[in-house]
Amino acid sequence: MVERAVRGLRVVGHRVVNSVWRLGYASRFFSLTLLKSATSFRRFHLTIKEIYFTGVLSLIIIIVSGLFVGMVLGLQGYETLQKYGSAEAVGTLVALSLTRELGPVVAALLFASRAGSAMTAEIGLMKATEQIAAMEMMAVDPIARVIGPRFWGGVISMPLLAAMFSAVGVFGGYLITVVLIGVDEGAFWSQMQNAVDFRQDIVNGVIKSVVFGVAVTAIALFEGYDAPPTAEGVSGATTRTVVTSSLAILGLDFVLTAFMFRGA
Repeated sequence: MVERAVRGLRVVGHRVVNSVWRLGYASRFFSLTLLKSATSFRRFHLTIKEIYFTGVLSLIIIIVSGLFVGMVLGLQGYETLQKYGSAEAVGTLVALSLTRELGPVVAALLFASRAGSAMTAEIGLMKATEQIAAMEMMAVDPIARVIGPRFWGGVISMPLLAAMFSAVGVFGGYLITVVLIGVDEGAFWSQMQNAVDFRQDIVNGVIKSVVFGVAVTAIALFEGYDAPPTAEGVSGATTRTVVTSSLAILGLDFVLTAFMFRGA
């Protein structure tokens, strides 16, 4: 009995020590990425290439998802608001829901699933095929040459994708409520314009998307760089990227919302 308890304590202690060590290693990795980012801006074509990879190639899933989310919001909002005689306010509901919450959060989840997992797999495969080691042998810093451009590419792409998601979502709500159901078009747009505040809603949504972009990209790159150089290791790192990024997005969303809209 005592031996089993001691063994259990050892397992718990080992996991705690590993978690603390991994957290410290991740913090050091993130700091080095920021310190060595000058290459990303001196050779901006590297960052442009990563913006295309993480942003442009994610547009299809962002646009399609945003359109359907906006259509569902418009349909559900109309069904609810018409019971209270406020069907014309459906544009306000769609716009506020997208700019404040659904736009940044859902776009970030899709970004983590598509671009984040792809970055992790790419870095992991570079490590497995010893490309990272070859760069170090040639005195090329892999963090400055490989990690930095990908980091800033993801950080720049994420707010643009979230803005695209929100814009397409509003259009989807317009299609359902105005074109198909028959809500007055002038009331739809005018109430939306009067209710949506640039500073309180749009800017805060942009801030959220930037924070999500930093978190998701940093997690994806760290998991890829820290992945064991095997097929199983890369697969596990890709899975951890999606899971950890999703939890980080939801947790950060709660914290940011509590601070941003506490006095609203």
